[in-house]
Amino acid sequence: MGFIFGVAVGIIVGLGIIVGFVRCENARAARRSKLATTVAAFARMTVEDSRKILPPQFYPSWVAASELIKTSVEPILEEYRPVVLAALKFSKFTLGTVAPQFTGVSIIEDGGDGVTMELEMQWDGNPSIILDIKTLLGVSLPVQVKNIGFTGVFRLIFKPLVDEFPGFGAVSYSLRQKKKLDFTLKVIGGDISTIPGLYDAIEKLATCEFIKSSKSLQGAIRDAVEDSITWPVRKVVPILPGDYSDLELKPVGILEVKLVQAKELTNKDIIGKSDPYAVVYIRPLRDRMKKSKTINNDLNPIWNEHFEFIVEDVSTQHLIVKVYDSEGLQSSELIGCAQLRLCELQPGKVKDVWLKLVKDLEIQRDNKNRGQVHLELLYCPLGMENSFTNPFAPNYSMTSLEKVLKNASNGMDSNGNENAVTQKKKEVIIRGVLSITVISAEDLPATDFMGKSDPFVVLTLKKAETKNKTRVVNDSLNPVWNQTFDFVVEDGLHDMLIVEVWDHDTFGKDYMGRCILTLTRVILEGEYKERFELDGAKSGYLNLHLKWMPQPIFRDS
Repeated sequence: MGFIFGVAVGIIVGLGIIVGFVRCENARAARRSKLATTVAAFARMTVEDSRKILPPQFYPSWVAASELIKTSVEPILEEYRPVVLAALKFSKFTLGTVAPQFTGVSIIEDGGDGVTMELEMQWDGNPSIILDIKTLLGVSLPVQVKNIGFTGVFRLIFKPLVDEFPGFGAVSYSLRQKKKLDFTLKVIGGDISTIPGLYDAIEKLATCEFIKSSKSLQGAIRDAVEDSITWPVRKVVPILPGDYSDLELKPVGILEVKLVQAKELTNKDIIGKSDPYAVVYIRPLRDRMKKSKTINNDLNPIWNEHFEFIVEDVSTQHLIVKVYDSEGLQSSELIGCAQLRLCELQPGKVKDVWLKLVKDLEIQRDNKNRGQVHLELLYCPLGMENSFTNPFAPNYSMTSLEKVLKNASNGMDSNGNENAVTQKKKEVIIRGVLSITVISAEDLPATDFMGKSDPFVVLTLKKAETKNKTRVVNDSLNPVWNQTFDFVVEDGLHDMLIVEVWDHDTFGKDYMGRCILTLTRVILEGEYKERFELDGAKSGYLNLHLKWMPQPIFRDS
């Protein structure tokens, strides 16, 4: 009897929970539907209609929107200012009387206390925008921005949802996707091309002081506008009183990037070979873009450079690499570019990738071979430092004595906190012994007349300039060595291993191929075994086993 009573009570309680959950979800869905209906109705309004129907605090007027955009874009426009100009700012900025047209509305359920809405917008407006440009010679030029055409997807986030009108506490807006942004520039009272030298200077000089590319002033304005409102950058407009700091853009992680090398780059020079360098970034802001050193006269450059980037939205942001041919004092020529979605990275796991270079990131169909770029990536989310190890972190693998000595020499207190004067990231030095076992090779190309080869392997630690080589295996395309070599490594994070396969001849040797390895993975994992494809060879693989034995200089007593 007690069992039956318990079952009945359980059924009643369960049904009560289900009914309560369904009512709660229905109420939530109704509130979201009401909000969606309100915003969709607003999307169909003209500017004058919205002024008549909606209260001022619900949506900013067109004039207020003009001022909001101006104050947002102007500081970033200064960051993109071409070096030939002394100042670049707006002297007039109004969006005109033509409101944008919304051609599509979609709602994204984010599972949180808010609603995300994406509006596909088209705007061919009649704004009045005048740029005040001042050259280094003191000449002031008013330049009008004309014939603006824009198509894109705007993202609106209504959060948090509340019970009082209008149903949410704040709205965040951002440009989720840009499909088209066109405009022209015209000097008021004349043509900019009639001023000797200025037109060419503005059109050809780089927008960043270290990137001598073909970006024009028009490109600088486009980049500034896009980066000021493109997701994950967002603007938060409070509707109801409250603290909405959690809605603002904040770092969510650090991306460690090692630019290893490139191969088979397109030659842009008529005489000799290209002089490639790379520009790496997530957001195209001047202080967030990293430039590699230039490798002269080389279509297969080895950079081995490490960069660090702030990640603000791993689900939508990309890492972008652009490879240029340096032309000295002239504008650099783009060889190719590539991008990688950050959401493809596993936190705390080193990812070794080769990216194919294309002419334009927005047009991925490119049949021309422009080369490939080799990257090593490690994404470390903030707040998860204890879940995995970041070898680039300043305190990685340091004993307490090392920490005391390092803190004392870098202006830190006894608790390891940086003083206000020393906020610069410190260099991390990791020492140890790298043990490499060259196991075997497979499917090597034949270099001898008899269809065989006499292969041997040369191992070089690039920074330390130490070498070792295996014995020669005669008449084999699938040699087995099983030889182990130890290298003393003084700077594991910034050194690299070059493994080359050669064919031994009586009067010399023939190059067969190589693979280049950084040491980050073996430092993180301790040891691993891998099958590597040979670069520069028609065929062939190399089987290696790597093991890392850390050797700290300072030890606890």
